[in-house]
Amino acid sequence: MALLTMIKALNLALAQAMRDDDSVVILGEDVGQDGGVFRATEGLMSEFGSERVIDTPLAEAGIVGCAVGMCMYGLRPVSEMQFSGFAYQAYHQIEGHVCRYRNRSRGRYPMPMVIRMPYGGGIRAIEHHSESRETIYAHLPGLKMVIPSGPRNARALLAAAIQDPDPVIFFEPKALYRAFKEEVPDESETMTIGQANIAREGSDVTLIAYGAMMRPAMEAADELAEDGVSAEIVDLLTVSPLDTQTVIQSVQKTGRAIVIHEGPRTCGIGAEVAARIVESSMDCLEAPVRRITGYDVHFPYFARERSYLPNAERIVHATRETLAY
Repeated sequence: MALLTMIKALNLALAQAMRDDDSVVILGEDVGQDGGVFRATEGLMSEFGSERVIDTPLAEAGIVGCAVGMCMYGLRPVSEMQFSGFAYQAYHQIEGHVCRYRNRSRGRYPMPMVIRMPYGGGIRAIEHHSESRETIYAHLPGLKMVIPSGPRNARALLAAAIQDPDPVIFFEPKALYRAFKEEVPDESETMTIGQANIAREGSDVTLIAYGAMMRPAMEAADELAEDGVSAEIVDLLTVSPLDTQTVIQSVQKTGRAIVIHEGPRTCGIGAEVAARIVESSMDCLEAPVRRITGYDVHFPYFARERSYLPNAERIVHATRETLAY
C-alpha cells in the first residue's frame, strides 16, 4: 500500500479505470496538458493521448452535453468541472438530459457518466469557488450523489462511480485534497454507492457527517471522549441514494442525533436526514435532532470563511446541549 493524498488517490482511480476499460474518457477544462486545476488528471494525457483525455473550451454546458452524446454512443465519460460553482452553466444539461435519458428512452440509453466537481470552503477562494450545493443534485431523480471523505474511500468510490450504469455527481471536498494521507491499496478496489460507513463506534450520541465535515466531527468526538462521552460517527459517503438504514440503526442505539454539513441550513441534507430519523425512530429519541450547518447566506469571502464553516467547537457545544436535554 502507498500513502496517498486524496488528489493522488483520485488520479490513481482515473488511471486504473482507463487502463481497464478503453471506453473511459476524460474531458474538461485544462484536464489534459495542465493536468487539471488541482492536478487530479496529471500525467493522464501523456499515458492515454489527447483522444481519451480531452481539453475542452471554457463551456460547462458543452462539456456535459458532449458527455451525454458520448454515453449514447457507448463511452463512459468522466467530466470535470473546475469548481462546483461553475457547474450552474451546465445545470440544464444535467436536469434536462443526464438524469432523464434512461427514463426518457425506456432504458435504451443509460447514462454511465461521472461529473467530478471540487466543492466546499476551506481554501480561501473567491465567489463561486467555495459553495456546497449538493442538495441541488441530490434532489434530482435519476442522479446519484457521492461525496468521499478521505483518500481511500475517494479512490474506491470514484472507481465504483465510473463502473456504475447510471450518472453520478461526484463532489470532491477540495479542502481535503492534500490535507492528509492514507494507505491506499495498489490493486483496484470499489465501495458500494449508497452505503454509509460507521467511522467510529459510540453509544451516547450519533454524529452524522460527510465530506470535509468528517474532520471536525472526528475532532469533536475526541474532545467529547475526554469528558467520557462516547460519540458514534456515521460517514454518509453518498447523499443520494441515502443510506437510511445505517443512520437509523445508529440513532436507535444512541438515542441522539446531530447532523453536520457545510451547506446552507434551509432544505439541506441535514433536514432530510432529520426527517427520516423522526419518521422511523421518533420513539427512540432522547432529544430533538440537531443540525450544525453553514448559514443561510452566500459563502463569505476568505476573511470570514472560518466563521461560516462548522467546526469542532460548535459540534461539541451542540452535543453537550443534546445530552443535557
